[in-house]
Amino acid sequence: MLKIGLTGNIGSGKTTVAQIFELLGIPVFYADDEAKRVMVTDEVLIDSIKRTFGAQSYFNDGTLNRKHIAGIVFNNEVDLQKLNSLVHPAVFRAFDNWVQNIKDVPYVIKEAALLFESSSYKLCDRSLLVCAPLENRIARVMQRDSVSRAEVENREARQFSEDRKKQMADDIIVNDDRQLVIPQVLALHQQYLSLAKN
Repeated sequence: MLKIGLTGNIGSGKTTVAQIFELLGIPVFYADDEAKRVMVTDEVLIDSIKRTFGAQSYFNDGTLNRKHIAGIVFNNEVDLQKLNSLVHPAVFRAFDNWVQNIKDVPYVIKEAALLFESSSYKLCDRSLLVCAPLENRIARVMQRDSVSRAEVENREARQFSEDRKKQMADDIIVNDDRQLVIPQVLALHQQYLSLAKN
């Protein structure tokens, strides 16, 4: 079974693209949602987070103390890297388990904001990047999340640049509000179906 890694910088429209693939019957693994889940279900990860960031990282009922964690990692690149280095392997394990339970499909998609940054693209057969001009992306996120331009730029700065990702990606979808996205997805779907046959 072919594994396609799908990514894009904030506001690029990668989730929309993932949803189109789902409409075509392709299972999609949402790594960011999974990261939130494993942080409260994966015992190895929970243990590591408590050891690294303190027992107060979790409330007594087992839920994650997001405010505590955010307070540590928000403006500290080293601590953010530490957290990612704990969470990413747990998400990789969850993806492997998920794939093992999927039957009778030619390919699956792993949607991940940090596909290249986490090196998880190496666990996929191909990587697909959704691109959009920076100004379009900033406007979309400001509207979607009701946040300031500075907040969007801050989030953007934590990811590899789009140009760097273009050099790493096997396939690219352009979501610039001029080119239609669905025909691009359909063309790639056909390409992936034929790759999966071989």
